Amino acid sequence: MEKRNVFDVLQERGYIEQCTHEEEIRELLGKESVTFYIGFDPTADSLHIGHYIQIMVMSIMQQHGHRPIALLGGGTTMIGDPSDRTGMRSIMTQEIIARNAENFKKVFEKFLDFSEGKAIMDNNAEWLLPLNYLDFMREVGVHFSVNRMLAADCYKNRMEQGLTFFEFGYMLMQSYDFYVLNQKYNCKMQFGGNDQWSNIIGGVELTRKKAGEQVYGMTFSLLTNSEGKKMGKTEKGALWLDRNKTTPYEFYQYWRNIGDADVEKCLALLTFLPMDEVRRLGALEGSEINKAKEILAYEVTKLIHSEEDAINAQEAARALFGKGTESENMPTTEVTKEELGEGMSVIDMMTTANLIKTKSEGRRLIEQSGVTVNDVVVSDVNAVLTLADFEDEKLIIKKGKKVYHRIKLV
Repeated sequence: MEKRNVFDVLQERGYIEQCTHEEEIRELLGKESVTFYIGFDPTADSLHIGHYIQIMVMSIMQQHGHRPIALLGGGTTMIGDPSDRTGMRSIMTQEIIARNAENFKKVFEKFLDFSEGKAIMDNNAEWLLPLNYLDFMREVGVHFSVNRMLAADCYKNRMEQGLTFFEFGYMLMQSYDFYVLNQKYNCKMQFGGNDQWSNIIGGVELTRKKAGEQVYGMTFSLLTNSEGKKMGKTEKGALWLDRNKTTPYEFYQYWRNIGDADVEKCLALLTFLPMDEVRRLGALEGSEINKAKEILAYEVTKLIHSEEDAINAQEAARALFGKGTESENMPTTEVTKEELGEGMSVIDMMTTANLIKTKSEGRRLIEQSGVTVNDVVVSDVNAVLTLADFEDEKLIIKKGKKVYHRIKLV
């Protein structure tokens, strides 16, 4: 059977949003092994779920014989991408950026084969940090029209708050990356999230003007729900890929609890399940759709963490959803007998366990009958937990319908 063109695979799964030259890109991907790149600015110490879409694209491209370059933005991170933000990023030191980049590498290595000729990891600090400002402006700045740059969405969104010249240079640097990678590795394509469209076009045009080379750009859908809102936000903030920032159990639970209308899209974008299976699962209705959510949560947790983590999280979730009984994998907070003392209020205990951000949130939940302790609804906002509430030195607090937390006395 003839191997499918990866362009069609990406399109069928719902990744592709915009292309600079759709027909030419499809033709090129069908006739040769293409080197392409995606840039990742290490602005935090972990990748989050938004980056995962790009990692999936790199993996699918590699499976179809193309060569990914995972470009770490050690240089660009020193300025920060102005797209999709309302304020300027805090300026980071080279040491923090390098440490963050190392964490990113570990994730890439799970999904990509970096053996000889298969994939490349590079860092734009190598060519951006030594740049001479005057040379750069003469060689690169001369090719950019300020009028056109100001019309780009990534800058337009910032005009009211004020856009610094410091950030204005970001597009030039990302464009220069594409030119350098084209010269260094014969890189012909740049991919990115839909918010990178203006920067990608800048790189395509710069490479054409400076090197006389035709290169291409493609952007992918940002991960949004059926209402168009960005997915991957939790009560604690972003949904991180690092287990120390978002535990495998919390990660699993996020996907287990998504809206029914988002199941098919997430299965297509976040797993490698065949599309026939994705469509079958996405078409399930009523309580049956929960089976599809379980499969989604299991598959994504397995890919990001491990099969063992996925099994543990699934068993914990099933135990809780099934009977409200406890499981070894349930999130747990230890409290000393000294901390408990004569008693601790339910609201203080929930704060200690990071179940609520503020005491007013705790009061509101209790007033709405949204908190139970050992399967008993808490009705008094001043309720106090004492030693008598602990069975075998444990108790279980349930917040809302789906969040369970064990408190262990030590």
